[in-house]
Amino acid sequence: MTNQDEVQVSEAEIAVHWQEEKLYHPSTSFIAQANMTDPGIYDRFSLDNFPECFKEYADLLTWDKYWHTTLDTSDAPFFKWFVGGRLNASYNCIDRHLDEYKNKAAIIWVPEPEDEPHEILTYQELYVRVNEFAALLRDFAGLKTGDRVTIHMPMVPELPIAMLACARLGVIHSVVFGGFSGRACGERIADSGSRVLITMDGYYRNGKLLNHKEKADRAASVASAEGQEVDKVLVWRRYRGKYVSETPMVEGRDFFVDDLLADYRGARVEPVSMPAEAPLFLMYTSGTTGRPKGCQHSTGGYLAYVTATSKYVQDIHPTDVYWCMADIGWITGHSYIVYGPLALAATSVMYEGVPTYPDPGRPWRIAERLDVNIFHTAPTTVRMLRKAGPDEPAKYNYHFKHMTTVGEPIEPEVWRWYYEVIGKGEAVIVDTWWQTETGGFLCSTMPAIHPMKPGSAGPGMPGIHPLVLDENGNPIPAGAGKAGNIVIQNPWPGQFQTIWGDPDRFVETYFAKYNKNPDSKDWRDWPYFPGDAAVQAADGYFRILGRVDDVINVAGHRLGTKELESACLTVEEVAEASVVPINDELKGKMPDIYISLKPGYQPSEEIQAKVVRSIETTIGKIARPKHVWIVPDMPKTRSGKIMRRVLAAISNHMDVGDVTTLANPEVVETVRQMVQGDRESEFYG
Repeated sequence: MTNQDEVQVSEAEIAVHWQEEKLYHPSTSFIAQANMTDPGIYDRFSLDNFPECFKEYADLLTWDKYWHTTLDTSDAPFFKWFVGGRLNASYNCIDRHLDEYKNKAAIIWVPEPEDEPHEILTYQELYVRVNEFAALLRDFAGLKTGDRVTIHMPMVPELPIAMLACARLGVIHSVVFGGFSGRACGERIADSGSRVLITMDGYYRNGKLLNHKEKADRAASVASAEGQEVDKVLVWRRYRGKYVSETPMVEGRDFFVDDLLADYRGARVEPVSMPAEAPLFLMYTSGTTGRPKGCQHSTGGYLAYVTATSKYVQDIHPTDVYWCMADIGWITGHSYIVYGPLALAATSVMYEGVPTYPDPGRPWRIAERLDVNIFHTAPTTVRMLRKAGPDEPAKYNYHFKHMTTVGEPIEPEVWRWYYEVIGKGEAVIVDTWWQTETGGFLCSTMPAIHPMKPGSAGPGMPGIHPLVLDENGNPIPAGAGKAGNIVIQNPWPGQFQTIWGDPDRFVETYFAKYNKNPDSKDWRDWPYFPGDAAVQAADGYFRILGRVDDVINVAGHRLGTKELESACLTVEEVAEASVVPINDELKGKMPDIYISLKPGYQPSEEIQAKVVRSIETTIGKIARPKHVWIVPDMPKTRSGKIMRRVLAAISNHMDVGDVTTLANPEVVETVRQMVQGDRESEFYG
């Protein structure tokens, strides 16, 4: 391919240089026990059978009343699923299991301090605690069906209890990630119109007992300034009867939940039968710019979709011990810690703290002790464990049958380490692609049906029909070696219903780009645009290249940052890599590369040169970076994601913005001094 050919790509297209990876096949022992081994599911869920095919998913639930219309498109793209049907999410996750599984563990909670005992909630105990808290919310807090409640809590059992109590009443919950600031919480309270905030006094993170209650006061004042008063703040205590926060309780507004619950002992609340299309929860995306988007998810469609994908993709059986290391404050935790697994009567493990506390062997000690056999985490965490404790998994006697990766594309080099070292070459891996707005997986291999391909999300899920389009809406054929914008041709039950209070933004952000007729009521005219770039291989597998916004346009040559980062990680010494665009007078933009090293390696020009060579070999000289910065650590969010916008700001000598909520804000100044200090001696150019 000549340079001239390389730059002939339209705005939506990205030239791709990935090498196709070899395939890994599931073991016969996994296939023998799998929930889904019938390739015919893809025929049943073909577009010819759409939308009635999704009855197969909905039939996994217990309905109070069956629906009369599977898909209502009369107000497209505000699609309604299972219209006329009624059910309750709390009932489906708890009550219906009691006859068979009441003494089985529903949630096993592992506190961060290793000397504290695990807390085990059986389905019966979960039923009692959810009912008692639901009675408190209804009778003390005065909440009723359709009200919104904001929950700002860490990873403790009281969080799913609060969610399921809200669902029992038909109250819409809005969970805010515990690591978010009081201001972020207050903005979400105001947007959702919540008058009740459920929070906690403190929790452990990296060995420290953090004061969480102080965020509630800030949240209430921010919400008030935006016109939304918080009447009641319900405070759970990390230790029953002992208040660990230094922030005073506000009389008349703040109440200890464990004190109030004494009045509701033995209370039982009949689950409210909700319309399938009634909102179950709001989940705010945490965009770095603009107002957060409150994604509104339905009760029936969402629950059907996460239950089916938990069963067939996660391969969860009631006998499995399943551990998703995500935080419930994100959509992964909603779908694949709480609603999906509990609807299947699974045993779901929750861990309070940091995976590497007190040392990187902690996850494997937990897995060994609890005999976890399904493990679910993000590439960010895999890279962190690979960096901090590459030899730790081999020290522990655990065996996973199945592992998931979620949240961002995983580099093939990291995938192989995940498979060989964490999975011990035994576990199947599903590399799932989806987002907050989609409710559940959009692309994934079906673990007993498809072989795995490192770095590839696999085909579309049953009933999900993706295409890769150029800027004009023309499909880019599979195997063409060009990437473009991935879209989903059809709606699906897990898809969010709207942006809370902003339907115009919903249409504009996700549908307007490829819609040809805004008045159409035909779902075919409303392809869903998630904002991601992708390439489809000849075998139909999709490889996600990251956000369209993350593409770097170098002299007209559009490069996906994920491909560049993957090239960096093939260098033996490199543990993590982050690529950001830097302004360049000649080429417009160039890649600026940040890497951190594995333990035992020291920064050197030799390592920098190896990174440059790897990029030139894998992608080409067009992708040669402007700089390679070796940094002690990357600026990261509390959930472990690298904050690329901070690095981009540093590279371009711009304001980094508020970094106080990062897990390691001190590293920002260290990196800034490296990059903006003695420029001649600090980079390889």
